[in-house]
Amino acid sequence: MTLSQLIAFSILTPAVGALAVAIVGRNNDEGNNARDWTTVVATLITFGFVVQLVGPVMDGARPELVLFEVLEGVPIAFQVEPLGMLFALVAAGLWIPTSVYAFGYMRGHHEHHQTRFFICFAVAIFAALGIAFSANLLTLFLFYEILTFSTYPLVTHEGTDKAMKAGRIYLGVLVFTSVALLLFGVLWTYQATGTLDFKPGGILAGKVDGIEAMVLLGLFAFGTGKAALMPFHKWLPNAMVAPTPVSALLHAVAVVKAGVFTVLKVIVYIFGIDFLADGGYAVWLCYVAGFTLLSSSVIALKKDNLKARLAYSTISQLAYIVLGAALATEAGILGGGMHIVMHAMGKITLFFCAGAIIVFAHKTEISTMDGLARRMPITMTAFFLASLSIIGLPPMGGSWSKWFLAMGAVDAGQAVFAGVLMISSLLSIAYLMPVVGRAFFLPPKPWVDDHGHAHDAQTERKEADWKCTVPLSLTALGCVVLFFYAEPIHHLLLPIVQGGAP
Repeated sequence: MTLSQLIAFSILTPAVGALAVAIVGRNNDEGNNARDWTTVVATLITFGFVVQLVGPVMDGARPELVLFEVLEGVPIAFQVEPLGMLFALVAAGLWIPTSVYAFGYMRGHHEHHQTRFFICFAVAIFAALGIAFSANLLTLFLFYEILTFSTYPLVTHEGTDKAMKAGRIYLGVLVFTSVALLLFGVLWTYQATGTLDFKPGGILAGKVDGIEAMVLLGLFAFGTGKAALMPFHKWLPNAMVAPTPVSALLHAVAVVKAGVFTVLKVIVYIFGIDFLADGGYAVWLCYVAGFTLLSSSVIALKKDNLKARLAYSTISQLAYIVLGAALATEAGILGGGMHIVMHAMGKITLFFCAGAIIVFAHKTEISTMDGLARRMPITMTAFFLASLSIIGLPPMGGSWSKWFLAMGAVDAGQAVFAGVLMISSLLSIAYLMPVVGRAFFLPPKPWVDDHGHAHDAQTERKEADWKCTVPLSLTALGCVVLFFYAEPIHHLLLPIVQGGAP
């Protein structure tokens, strides 16, 4: 199989999987084992195709696949470069545990329209991989929009007034920013350069400068609403009304990572880090990211609802990646790229744990989780490990990305942002460790089962279904593994800051 064929199969397999899920699940929406196995097969095949591209990319190959030309010199085309390879591995790899987790969650929560759920989930992964492998801005924009509309039914899955309102906010913010700002930035780039291709060193040097360059950067940064930079962040906490596997998709696997990936890729391959650093055009974006980073952490402190607290934590962590990109230094870019992986592994674990607590302990508010670790020791241990990674403490993967981000700030002569990162880590301790402390060290409160019977939480243990506990255990372990195996990620990303072809 050629590398071009691998690209095609990697992107198309989730779409074919969505069609297969629709066929096998049409007559039995709940408890459909054939549908679940079809989903698992699609996840494994997709990941298998994606993994086969890693070796050639790390050896310097940049596989391409050109479909057809839309404008002169602007085709729908794909090219696998290191940053896209990393994002594809995150999306395809985490689709596997998320699907298994969703089987346990959706059945345990007695959700309706489960077939529709898994169809939309597969289409979202199809879109995420299209974004990851995009060779130009037009292709990226196309798949970016597919991702938005394919995840709308997931956000509104429950069909309640609250869910429909959240869906309107979701579509409103993301479509407005992409059409009014991002698309404008894409057209402006084409008018200025005559191309939309991603190229090493960027394509804007000598074409735009001064205020024009800063405005264009603003169009891309704020137009990528999925990056959740303030003030275009409200869609994200509102989307928490969706089932927890959707929250995992939104916050770890595809949606927000597509946003920060886009910002990072545009800065590296459209603007070029040397162009931004020499002109100082991205300094203002550093301050926007720093403000988003700290203010969202402060808001998270005030949230008693666990998913809401994690949502604002995500906004903060995404700003880390935007900050790394805006610093326009080698260490900052590497730190931002690495944080895509480190945050994905930590945050998906936290949301897995939150969903298990909701379904099997019927608790959503942190203030009600006293002594919960005695009932759910596996879940709360995983929550603790993932929290350490989000905070950035060794031996967790998150410590490496934060280290490179801090070094990037120093290299850029912006040491103030190294201080911002440290303050944010302290705030992360303040909003995550109370959850752990309550669960492990406070006396448990009686709990009520599905039949309304009170139980003594000190003597009874009720972990989540294995379909939930196994995925969250594996991703928690992944947070540790990433600490010891961060070097391959660093090695994969290194060419993007050393002039390697995209």
